[in-house]
Amino acid sequence: MQVKRTMFMNLHFASGNLSIKADMKCSKRSHCPIAFALDIFGDRWSLLVLRDLLFKDKRRFSEFMSSEEGISTNILSQRLGRLEGEGLITKSRDKTNRRQFIYAPTQKSFDLLPAILEISNWSAKYDPKTAAPPAVMRRIRNDRDGFIREIVARFSKAG
Repeated sequence: MQVKRTMFMNLHFASGNLSIKADMKCSKRSHCPIAFALDIFGDRWSLLVLRDLLFKDKRRFSEFMSSEEGISTNILSQRLGRLEGEGLITKSRDKTNRRQFIYAPTQKSFDLLPAILEISNWSAKYDPKTAAPPAVMRRIRNDRDGFIREIVARFSKAG
């Protein structure tokens, strides 16, 4: 069964400004839990966007663009839209610069942290050239729950 990408367009008219919001969701190919997860964030960029948001404190489009993997602007826009449409992130106007948006994780993203950390552990174990700092990986192995609590608390304070 093929993944079908659907886009729902909502038009909002407020204060004389017309905005178009694209709701990027994937229809699911099956009810297998692995297929369900891959349909949402199984492309090559979505987990990297979540990594940057959750671990590297990137919150603005330009900050995501500066990641070393070199994502293109159109792909980043699509991934942010999909992650927002799936309820993994929120998007709000920057209070200091109304032309920019701030992205923030939702509880759904926080619920993914254990899986993301396990993927990180696996990768650090099998990639001899891993960029993961050894001290961070030790901390994740020795106190994963405390590490997760610190990440969640950082966003609670920023909110």
